[in-house]
Amino acid sequence: MDSIIIKVDERLEGAGSVLPISGHIDQDSYSLGDHDFALPSGIDYDLVLTNAGEGILASGMVRAHVVGTCDRCLEDAEFDIASEVDEYFLFEAPAEEELNDDEDEVDFSLVSDDDTIDLAEPIFAAILMETPYVVLCREDCKGLCPHCGANLNEGDCGCAEKMESVEAATGPFAALAGLNFDDEGEDSAQE
Repeated sequence: MDSIIIKVDERLEGAGSVLPISGHIDQDSYSLGDHDFALPSGIDYDLVLTNAGEGILASGMVRAHVVGTCDRCLEDAEFDIASEVDEYFLFEAPAEEELNDDEDEVDFSLVSDDDTIDLAEPIFAAILMETPYVVLCREDCKGLCPHCGANLNEGDCGCAEKMESVEAATGPFAALAGLNFDDEGEDSAQE
């Protein structure tokens, strides 16, 4: 993702001052793990930058329409993302004694030396956080037949019934199918 550089200028000079910003990013795709996702309409953002005294707080919403591949049937899966951005850019790095000893790794962003911040990373992180781990074209997707590969959302391929009849005829309990338990019950009742 390209940088989204915002100049922290006189509009954010005093503590408590705010600067609303909104925009559009012409990002056409992204990847997460083994999945590739298309962004046919890019990414839209509406943020507010607030001078919080020790840094700039960037908060707001990010929205995108996403097209991926269904994990069950391999057809297109479309979904909308609306995610919150909440990133703090410090004016100066904290001293080591100010950092919490309980945390193994402290993560923070800084306002750069030229008084700019780059919003690309928090915007992209917000998109990633709302991307589902399992991507489905619909919640009740039936997937593909494991035998013939037919899309079961389009109709039953008949493989399940065929496999049941083959299993019944050749399975470990197939010999029990010929037993007639009703005859034994009548014999014991006559004695």
